[in-house]
Amino acid sequence: DVQLQASGGGLVQPGGSLRLSCATSGFTFDDYTIGWFRQAPGKGREGVSCISNSDRRTYYTDSVKGRFTISSDSAKNTVYLSMNNLKPEDTAIYFCAAAPQRGPEPICAIATTNYFRALTVLDYWGQGTLVTVSS
Repeated sequence: DVQLQASGGGLVQPGGSLRLSCATSGFTFDDYTIGWFRQAPGKGREGVSCISNSDRRTYYTDSVKGRFTISSDSAKNTVYLSMNNLKPEDTAIYFCAAAPQRGPEPICAIATTNYFRALTVLDYWGQGTLVTVSS
């Protein structure tokens, strides 16, 4: 069975840092694209960041560029999201999703720009972890 488990959330002050982990199993990790998404209180879901494990190309939504870094560890089948200079508006439930790359359009390009299209191209979705940025 495919499993994705997000962890690492918590309470942090504005300007602080957290590292989220997305531990995966049940598929060939290096053949898959993995994305991070979030849902803030009272708002819709959005793609935050994404990595294509086959070529390690990374993508970010504009609001997190320069603050968040996505990385991938093939030995641990885990994708990380390092979040720095956190802001109250980063408060959300963060969750990860995965799919093998297929077709000419990078899944990551879809994941970080159009959540509704992301639902159609990402096959597996994990549970979330709560990040709260507050003083």
